[in-house]
Amino acid sequence: MSKSVLRGAVRAAALVAVFVFVAPQAWAAGKSVIDSGDTAWLLVATALVLMMNIPGLSLFYAGMVRKKNVLATAVQAFAVAALVTVLWFAVGYSLAFTDGNAINGVLGGLSRAFGAGLHGSVHPLAPTVPENVFLMYQATFAIITPAIIAGAFAERMKFSAMMWFMGLWLLFVYVPVAHWIWGGGFLGAAGVLDFAGGLVVHLNAGIAGLVCALVLGRREGYGHEYMAPHNLVLTLIGTSLLWVGWFGFNAGSALSSGELAGDAMLNTHISAAVAALVWMAIEWSARGKPSVLGVLSGAVAGLGTITPAAGYVEPWAAMLIGLAAGAVCYWASVVVKTRLGYDDSLDVFGVHGVSGIVGSVVVGVFATRLVNDVAHGGPVGLVDGRPMQIATQLYGVAVVAVFSAVATWVLLRLVDAMIGLRVTREEETEGLDTALHGERVQ
Repeated sequence: MSKSVLRGAVRAAALVAVFVFVAPQAWAAGKSVIDSGDTAWLLVATALVLMMNIPGLSLFYAGMVRKKNVLATAVQAFAVAALVTVLWFAVGYSLAFTDGNAINGVLGGLSRAFGAGLHGSVHPLAPTVPENVFLMYQATFAIITPAIIAGAFAERMKFSAMMWFMGLWLLFVYVPVAHWIWGGGFLGAAGVLDFAGGLVVHLNAGIAGLVCALVLGRREGYGHEYMAPHNLVLTLIGTSLLWVGWFGFNAGSALSSGELAGDAMLNTHISAAVAALVWMAIEWSARGKPSVLGVLSGAVAGLGTITPAAGYVEPWAAMLIGLAAGAVCYWASVVVKTRLGYDDSLDVFGVHGVSGIVGSVVVGVFATRLVNDVAHGGPVGLVDGRPMQIATQLYGVAVVAVFSAVATWVLLRLVDAMIGLRVTREEETEGLDTALHGERVQ
């Protein structure tokens, strides 16, 4: 055999080897491959966030109301979880996380309505986990956001009105905002950063809560009667569940089990701890004693404030964010609320709304990395040499706040016209447990 023929045979064999062994692997590398570790982590994170939703938020709120309203307050988070789950599966997920064709940037489409096309698919935001897992994970965010609002109108809204309002609010407020920021909408395209829900969840719910408090008005006897929390042990247990569950909320938003999830978890824990200590120290100095409710509120404020920044900042920045959270949210919940005199029963705006504002703005200050744009090699936030990100974040805050306020007001007026929002004076005096549910805590 001549040398030229031998060389040709070797080249042909090499080409065959490339085609058979190398090319399929290269092709597969360009496709989405389900990763069992990422999938397992997102399943755990989903369970953690659902733990926040039902036992966590239920106990957190139930302990802060009066004894005659404990059951009525606790059941709201449970009922909202059931209602939102159905609506999210039916149309909510699809409208939030798919392309909207002619209206893309504002609202998604219906290609995933009622779970259509889920089998064997992945979402571009989470290419290493099955899309049904991603849908379920996002469902837990959709559940907790309207459930947070309930704390603002605690002890005075009809249960029927609450159910109607929550369902409408999910579809006409939460779903569009989620699409704008996370689902390929115009705020995300403008560069607004929200790692795990500072705008989509906390600011959105906090503004809605404030509007609810203003529209419904004060509770009977507010400012004159003693309305101390019934059982702060329940609130402490609820806060503890929220703190642990928040790791699923923030670290789960990495959508993988790698280093980013660890960064988000560490930052979350640091911020919560610092904010709890700061709130406690301010209250101790101002009132002479550190209250249990104060340290719990501080922790939740720190958790909410780090949420939009958890994956974008370094741990030293998380400490400063926690410091800001404890101080600013204390001022909003204690000083501003007292001076203005509105009755936000469980400080939804002061804790969640303000934490969403502060956390979203400080992303523009402390962000040093982007997690969904690996090709981005330039600066991100102010400390990284790009101060314009602050303006971008303020733009996102303004859009979400105005939209949430206006849409919430319209929905409240609609429900009020349909069935009425508020219980009667007699029912409020009797207590919602007995008046609305025919049951009570012994």
